[in-house]
Amino acid sequence: MKIEVNYKPTFIRNLNRLENALREEVIEKIELFKNTDNHKTLKVHKLHGPFIKYYSFSVNYKTRIIFEFVSKKETVLLSIGDHDIYK
Repeated sequence: MKIEVNYKPTFIRNLNRLENALREEVIEKIELFKNTDNHKTLKVHKLHGPFIKYYSFSVNYKTRIIFEFVSKKETVLLSIGDHDIYK
């Protein structure tokens, strides 16, 4: 199933601050994320604690993207960074 991906302005600003190689990797993973068949590979998971209404997926070993489901077929990417984004 395909899902629509939207972006918060802060996500776009943070994305634009990344090094070119990492930015390209992020864009590639977002394209994979649009197909729910890839969610297991990207380690999509629900967060806990103060982030309980959000989800996350891995770009690489260090970098994560936090997102929210708006509906079953629509998401909003909220934040990108290393594990410090959970603080």
